[in-house]
Amino acid sequence: MTGETDLQTLLRDLRPELNPGRYVFTMAEGGVPSGVTPVVTVAEQEGLTLVVPQAEADAAGMAYDYVAGWITLRVHSAPAAVGLTAAVSRALADAHLSCNVVAGFHHDHLFVPYEDAEHAVEVLRRLAQGSS
Repeated sequence: MTGETDLQTLLRDLRPELNPGRYVFTMAEGGVPSGVTPVVTVAEQEGLTLVVPQAEADAAGMAYDYVAGWITLRVHSAPAAVGLTAAVSRALADAHLSCNVVAGFHHDHLFVPYEDAEHAVEVLRRLAQGSS
């Protein structure tokens, strides 16, 4: 199934969903530790970045300094869609919320400060309502 590329449709159909739990950005030296199931991996020149449940990072003794809430935009966005990340980032920035965006094949995923995650969902719902 092909993802949506029309920005107005994407914004109207955002359907932000807050996933349960706390997530952290951490680094893995020598591969993913036993007992850790990343929701995101990024191979960088400096090493392997992981986004993992905080409890798993704690159990594995992994260092981190950013605890995030994970929001999934349920709209099926195409990887070639133009403007979605910019519009979402702008709305959250205007609300003074940081955001780390990861694009999957079907959906975009946002990692925002954990304590602000519910507020971020409301900001995104207002963005979607304003695009109807």
